[in-house]
Amino acid sequence: GWACWKTYLSRPETDGYRCDAMGILGIALRQNGRPEEALPVLEANLALRRRYWSHEEKSILVAQTSLANCLGDLGRLDEAFVLERAI
Repeated sequence: GWACWKTYLSRPETDGYRCDAMGILGIALRQNGRPEEALPVLEANLALRRRYWSHEEKSILVAQTSLANCLGDLGRLDEAFVLERAI
């Protein structure tokens, strides 16, 4: 996750590879038992996807699912449920 993110960090936020790297980092943090650190990364990833790639429904759904799963891990079930309903 971190190596991927560091590779693309210097690119503009409109760069698709940078956005993908951010998503990979968030998922890796969550899967390694660090949902508190993953949450802001996954929130930022979803926001970027909505801002610059709103026409890519599949990538937005993936980002929403990742964020909902992370919120569930943190016990924030009401927020997770809202996102899951939108999916």
